[in-house]
Amino acid sequence: MAFDSLSDRLNKALRNVAGKGKLSDQNMEDMLKEVRLALLEADVNYRVVKDFLNDVREKAKGEEVINSVQPGEMLVKIVHDEITELLGNDQAGLNFRDNGITSIMMVGLQGTGKTTSVAKIARICKNKFNRKPMLIAADVIRPAAIDQLKTLGQEIDCEVYSEGTEVSALETVKNGMAYAKEHGYDTVFIDTAGRLHIDEELMMELVNINEAVKPDEILLTVDAMTGQDIVNVAKAFSDRLPLTGLVVTKFDGDSRGGGVLSVKKITNVPIKFVGEGEKIEDMDVFYPDRMADRILGMGDVVSLVEKAQEKMDMEEAEKSAKRMMNGEFTMDDMLTQFEQISKMGPLSGILKMLPGYSQYADVIDEAKATDSMKQSRAIIQSMTKKERRDPSILRSSMKRRIANGSGTSVDDVNKLVNQYDKMKKMMGMIGNMQKKGNLDEEHLTRMAENMQNPKAQQVQYGSPKRKKYKKF
Repeated sequence: MAFDSLSDRLNKALRNVAGKGKLSDQNMEDMLKEVRLALLEADVNYRVVKDFLNDVREKAKGEEVINSVQPGEMLVKIVHDEITELLGNDQAGLNFRDNGITSIMMVGLQGTGKTTSVAKIARICKNKFNRKPMLIAADVIRPAAIDQLKTLGQEIDCEVYSEGTEVSALETVKNGMAYAKEHGYDTVFIDTAGRLHIDEELMMELVNINEAVKPDEILLTVDAMTGQDIVNVAKAFSDRLPLTGLVVTKFDGDSRGGGVLSVKKITNVPIKFVGEGEKIEDMDVFYPDRMADRILGMGDVVSLVEKAQEKMDMEEAEKSAKRMMNGEFTMDDMLTQFEQISKMGPLSGILKMLPGYSQYADVIDEAKATDSMKQSRAIIQSMTKKERRDPSILRSSMKRRIANGSGTSVDDVNKLVNQYDKMKKMMGMIGNMQKKGNLDEEHLTRMAENMQNPKAQQVQYGSPKRKKYKKF
């Protein structure tokens, strides 16, 4: 993901001062030198880097930091606040009209994911903001773009207005707006044409549409992989159009992220959405403070919870949780957990959102973890209903049948059953502690350690009594 390399470098630089009992000019300058290198390597504009370091240095020399009990931690907070400031400080949402139709025009160069982004943002407006969107296919230069938008419209269940390639883009937009008003739509997305480079013909077409419709939002899609060119493209478009926001696509790639950090400072155009994948649901509202948390390895629990609420079947998850707390954990519940986790996306992405776990994200072999989860699901799905309810009835012949049915080995089946037994035992302990009112962080930590250490478990919960036999 964008910012991964920057995050590693910044965390390393800040760790050197975070534990210092006293903040001196020397160790602060050493840290700022590392931060400077990290930002420049991430392709952040050099003027932005210079202003950023000056702001951090000025605030770090204040009385509040010098006299702080933990000056290193205060310095981390200052860097966090400055990164948030660079990214836009406040979350910039869409400006919906109270009455009438809110029109949103999408512009951008060809290949930046503009048409896909139109459908993704329309889906967000429909599901999160309870809007009734319609899409206008105004890219009359590329017939494939019209077909693509119609396909995406069907996927998100939104009507797409098009008059084909024979009618001009301006006429299509005018007629489309009239159609939307007549049919009661409250939000209209206009997908305009893109080019491989900025030219006068492209810009005049956009200027004419802007003058005719006066869109409430003009969003520019930019590719995170293009680095500093994001700033150049944003400046070129903002010189001719009153841009209200940016949509950064391909944010899940291996871009260095410098253009994203630079663009708000230089163009004063806020980032409103980020695309983190190719699927229709892989688009999120951009929150500068949450992104700053992730860059500095502080996690992003709020976004993780929102993602869980959006992608997981919360009703089924709640039912499963109640059964587990009552000691009714079955293989079907385990299968539900695997399916729910897979909906959340890559495990490394989940770890990056958990405070204190971001450093482990790169250790995970994503392909191996995915294959392991698929294998576990195949094993469970190869069991009968009776076997899923009570795996303790499994005998050698049953395990061989399950292994053959799932394309695995008996050893794989045994490993999954052992994993299930441990999970069931832990769920039972949690349920008992909850009933007794002892469910706190200390008990959960100790219990997790015991589950990994059989000897400690015997001390905690008692060893099984052995029968004594006489010697003959």
